[in-house]
Order: sequence, then C-alpha cells, then structure tokens
Amino acid sequence: MRTSVRVLAPFVALLLAAACNAPRATSPATSAPSGSAAASTAPSFSGKTLNIVTGGTGAVYIVYGAGLAELLNKKLGTAASAQSTTASVDNMKLIRDGKADVAFTLADTAFDAINGTGPFAAPEKKADAKALAVLYSNLTHVVVKDGAGINGAADLKGKRVSVGSAGSGTEIIANRTLEAYGLDPNKDIQRERLGVQDSANALRDGKIDAFFFSGGLPVPAVLDLSTATKIKVLDLTDSVKKMSDKYGPLYFTIKIPKTTYNTAADVTVSGVANLLVVPSGFDPALAQAILATMFENKSDLAKVHVAANDLTSRSRSS
Repeated sequence: MRTSVRVLAPFVALLLAAACNAPRATSPATSAPSGSAAASTAPSFSGKTLNIVTGGTGAVYIVYGAGLAELLNKKLGTAASAQSTTASVDNMKLIRDGKADVAFTLADTAFDAINGTGPFAAPEKKADAKALAVLYSNLTHVVVKDGAGINGAADLKGKRVSVGSAGSGTEIIANRTLEAYGLDPNKDIQRERLGVQDSANALRDGKIDAFFFSGGLPVPAVLDLSTATKIKVLDLTDSVKKMSDKYGPLYFTIKIPKTTYNTAADVTVSGVANLLVVPSGFDPALAQAILATMFENKSDLAKVHVAANDLTSRSRSS
C-alpha cells in the first residue's frame, strides 16, 4: 500500500517537511562503529518514559503501538507504554496539551490540529507538532451485513449507523463521507458513536445497521466479525473527489482485497495516511533513535501487525 506515501503532496508533505523538521533516522550502514568515539558519546535513553497514545480495542493503533513500545524498551532501554485512547483527535489533543510523547494519528486530523481547523477550530487551540514518519494507509470501512439491502452509502439514510467514537478520526471521515453522498450526519441517520469493537458487536447483534471505521488492513474487530457474520464493505469511490475538493488532497482511492474479510469482491474505498507524530520540542536524538529502531527492526514490528510492512525509506520525514 504505497499509496500513502505517493499521494501526500502538497498538504501532508507540508506536515512532513516545513512543519515537521525531525531528522532522518541513521541507517545501519552509516551508524558509528562499535567502540568509536561517536558510539561512546551516543545519548542514553535508559529509563526514559514515553507515553505512546494509540487507539481503542479492536483497532490497529493499539496493537501497533504496544508492539512499538515493547520494541523501544528492548532496543533503547526506554520505559515506553502504549495508552489506549479514542484515537486521532484525542491523540493530537494529548500531544498539544503535553500529556503524550508519541502519537498515532490520521493525516487529515494532524492537518486540522496544526492549522486550527475542523475539531481544532477556535476556541480550541492548535497543536504544535511534527511528524516523524508516514506509517501506512488507513482505509475507510463502511461495514454492513451482506443481504441487508444496503448497497451504497446513500442507502444509509434513515439507518442506525455508528460513526466511530465521539471526536475520533473515524468520526471526521464518517461525517465527510456522508456529506459527500448528500447526507446530513446530524439529521439523515440514526447516529451512534461507538468504538470499532462495540460497533462490530452491535452490527452482529442487530443493534445497528452499519458502522464506519478508518483503519489499516486487516482491522482486527472487522476480521473477527467476518468470521462469524457474512459482511459487505461499501464502495466509496465517489466520495474521494468531493472530499478532496472540499478539504484538500489528503484522500485517495484504495482497494480492500476480497480476501481480507472474505467478501464477494474487491472494493474501492477512500484512504488517508497514518502518521507518527511528536511535540515540536521533542528531543531530536531520541526521534532519530526511534526511527532507526523502527526501520532496522521492521520485521519484528510486522510480526505484531502487518501494517509495519509499509515502512519504507520514503516514509521518513525530511
């Protein structure tokens, strides 16, 4: 899923370059040799506390973040921990307020946070943050039961729909997607605000008709649901141009293969990049060490979640 890196210009590129000046990670080939003067003076991060804010149960962020914390503790000697949150919006507020050190976030939420738009418009405060890396693509899932007579997003009118946890990045994308199909999220659906695991359970139990979730493949909660219930993921091709025209080229089309959730066919949905961000005053040496550790141990991270396979040299900030 290289789309996440290729389509970043111009807005996300701005986050990664102009607003986000973290150094590149040192590759193993250019690292100081063992025993050299440079190696002997390398900073120590032993015992350094790192609060990594992630997402909710059944989502990718919490799995990836827990794996990252464990890796950093093992390789750098940090005291990192992964905190469960309602994801992107919550995470950017925690970064802004000095309550988090490292955050997973959607690129559109990061853009809003840095520019004071969307959920960060006045009287909310902007976030002063920088991006370390592009991690992987989030794909917008609109999940329904197969055979429920819901064949497109426009069919959600009047239905019971979970738009994600209140204030989450998923809720932002859900609202923008509904608007792209001519639906008012405040009036045209029976709105629920549930996390992805609760949404999957509610759909399974017939308490809702559909749910949104923006996540990397596979989303654990959706995957588990698909093993017990025949599901369908709605095509969202038509939403991308409308959202891009209104909010900027942060969104792109991307396919969910039919083998992911055992659906009838591949489906085209909207995608948005995931970023790893830190406060603007974050220690540059620690930022470099985190990046180096991630890239040099990508295979270990990929064992935690396959989304880590999307890390490439192009993912690093400049």
